[in-house]
This record gives sequence, C-alpha cells and structure tokens, in this order.
Amino acid sequence: MTKYLLAVQYDETAPPLPDEEMRAQMARTDAVTDEMRAAGCWVFVGGLQPSHATTVVRPEAGTTTMTDGPFAETKEQLGGFWVIRCDDLDQALAWARKCVLACGSPVEVRPFTDALWG
Repeated sequence: MTKYLLAVQYDETAPPLPDEEMRAQMARTDAVTDEMRAAGCWVFVGGLQPSHATTVVRPEAGTTTMTDGPFAETKEQLGGFWVIRCDDLDQALAWARKCVLACGSPVEVRPFTDALWG
C-alpha cells in the first residue's frame, strides 16, 4: 500500500466562515475521517494554524537563517491534511473527493516517495 498526503489548500484571503458554518464543516470533515478509520486507510490527520504562525528555517553558507511567515507568497496555504494508505491513486482520489466536499477547499493529492532516506 502507498501512503498519500491529502493536503487542504486554504485561501487565507477569504473572509472567515461564520461559527455555525465552521462547526458544520468540522462535523463533515470529522465524518470523513471516521469513514477513513473504519475503512482501515487512515494514518493521521491534522489542522494547521494560519500561515502567519509559520517560521521558515533556511540553509545559508553552512548555517541557518530563520524568518517569520510562509515560505511562499501566495493566497493559498496549507490549512490541514490527511495521511492515508491506499492501494492506488484512484482510491486516494476517491477519498480526496470526499474530503473536498466535506471541507469546501481544494485538496492536493500527493504520494509519499518509496525512497529510503538516511
């Protein structure tokens, strides 16, 4: 089985959702996560703080530098993610469709590499 990252792309320029809609959205995403658990493909899920909470660490001439804010200047940032195990990309895309409908945001699907690191 391959692990896939389902990365939620959140538009930080959009106005915040009203509390009632946010609760409904969370209930929908929780339901998809519960369905993933029941299907045995769920590995991990997480939501992220807004990009202004980001610190970027970069290599520079044998040392490092740190800056506040996101790595990329863009209106869409990573808002949260699921890590799942699937037989193939088609199965991962089927889960991504459910995630998109639940959270109302685009979801990027990316397989983990099989390369061994270290």
